[in-house]
Amino acid sequence: MLTRRADRIAGILFFALIALFIAAMALSESFFEWAFARHQNQWSWYLRPIFLIPACYFAYRRSLMGIAATFFLLLTSMFWFPAPAEVDAQVEEFLRMEMDYLRSPWGAEKLFFALLVPLSLGALFAAFWKRSLAMGLLVLALIAFAKMFWSVLYGGEAGMSIFAPALVGLLITGGVLYLGVRRARRSGAP
Repeated sequence: MLTRRADRIAGILFFALIALFIAAMALSESFFEWAFARHQNQWSWYLRPIFLIPACYFAYRRSLMGIAATFFLLLTSMFWFPAPAEVDAQVEEFLRMEMDYLRSPWGAEKLFFALLVPLSLGALFAAFWKRSLAMGLLVLALIAFAKMFWSVLYGGEAGMSIFAPALVGLLITGGVLYLGVRRARRSGAP
């Protein structure tokens, strides 16, 4: 177990790695293309929401390093799997839309949607930091449904390709978090 100071320092280092990853995606066209080619593998789509389980666990345990490290893993998991030999047409269309969206000029609307990601994740982690299971599960559901809404709003019918991974992720993540917090409360864990 790390001291609070060591946990904070490690957390800051992982947040720096997150910033470097985002900068690499924004500044390196070849890295961006390579990552998105591998992100067509839908295993990453199903895996990514599951990372919210350890992130919420670390928030519950009040570990900044755990939250930041898990979030770094969540971001990089988009390219952990090999590029698929065959890609579903809707998946390909949706990811092309996401790539075009990220490359297009940034205005107020786009900035608003971009800020919703860290704000909603911050709200999720804050809920578990404060050990509010109900609020955490509510924010988790709002995140999943907001992602589905955004996907259809900008991706049309192709945006529906994320519905199954989002709903499966919501059910698994919500169920595990519910059972985990209930178990922790029964055992008297902080």
